Amino acid sequence: QVQLVESGGGLVQAGGSLRLSCAASRITFSVNTMGWYRQAPGKQRELVGTIRSDGRINYVDSVKGRFTISRDNAKNTMYLQMNSLRPEDTAVYICAAPWLNIWGQGTQVTVSS
Repeated sequence: QVQLVESGGGLVQAGGSLRLSCAASRITFSVNTMGWYRQAPGKQRELVGTIRSDGRINYVDSVKGRFTISRDNAKNTMYLQMNSLRPEDTAVYICAAPWLNIWGQGTQVTVSS
């Protein structure tokens, strides 16, 4: 069974940092486009950024310069380094292989002001 498991969420003050991890079983990150998404209370899920199989990375404008997506192919793990966090970044963060329609359960990130 294919699984994506996120970890690393938590409570942080505005301006702080967190690093999220997404570990996969039975899916190879290096040959698939992977993405980080987030869903805030009462809002629709939105894309945070993607990393393609060729290594190209794209971000939504609201996180550019603050968030960094990376992956470790040997560990089959993807990361989301989040710096300069803002209260509006509060959401459940979900990793996914969107083209395969495979989604993790998500990890909560709460940024206090």
